[in-house]
Amino acid sequence: MSLTEQQTIELEAAAFRHLLKHLDDNKDVQNIDLMNLAGFCRNCLAKWYAAAAEERALDVDYEQAREIVYGMPYARWKANYQAPLSMP
Repeated sequence: MSLTEQQTIELEAAAFRHLLKHLDDNKDVQNIDLMNLAGFCRNCLAKWYAAAAEERALDVDYEQAREIVYGMPYARWKANYQAPLSMP
């Protein structure tokens, strides 16, 4: 099967939107858990998003990218969903 560049972009975008929805539906999954298990977290996705925008000379900074990834301002997400750190 051969995909056009546009089809590839559309499929990748759809997969990314699905990943964001999955993370949004599973707010109980903490960033530290993602980092430990997968080597990336929501903040990493936001950094990659902002970097991709910068590469294309688009005006999307890290905080704007975090709002896109988290679906709300990061401070609100953190206050509502981030679990307190537990010390061993």
